[in-house]
Amino acid sequence: MTAQWYTLFSKPRKEAQIESYLKSKGVVTFYPTLKIDPVNPRAARTRGFFPRYLFIQVDLEEVGISGLEWIPGAVGLVQFGGVPAPVPDQFIEELQWRLVQIERVGGLHLDGLKRGDKVKITSGPFAGYEAVFDAHLSAEQRVQVLLHWLGRDRKVKINANAIGKRRVRY
Repeated sequence: MTAQWYTLFSKPRKEAQIESYLKSKGVVTFYPTLKIDPVNPRAARTRGFFPRYLFIQVDLEEVGISGLEWIPGAVGLVQFGGVPAPVPDQFIEELQWRLVQIERVGGLHLDGLKRGDKVKITSGPFAGYEAVFDAHLSAEQRVQVLLHWLGRDRKVKINANAIGKRRVRY
């Protein structure tokens, strides 16, 4: 058998530690990250593109599944029906290309939205509602908005392309 890409699930905020450990053992890894400009100056300047996930290229017959589950900070391989799910090489290549494109333009830009901006939800189950922009999320193209719904303000996570900045009319 030959080496294939797999997805390794980690404990919260342990992806970089796992990547470092695996690289020291000669394992090919890909931990997709994006540079961010955090609100808190002491916060991390990079965030995982897929929090708690990183990709590894291994020959499972050689390495063994149990060896990957005992890595400090790891939870285990992503599996379906008890079988580790391989990730196509093309997906990894396209993801790497996409991250380069995002970095080239200076990171993800969501129309200059800032916390507190009024937005209108334009698609999805909450289409037509107005909300308040709360935060950019680390996953690609996701945001959190505060939606006044059923008499309460609720935090809702939605695709960034499902909102538009509300135009203020004078």
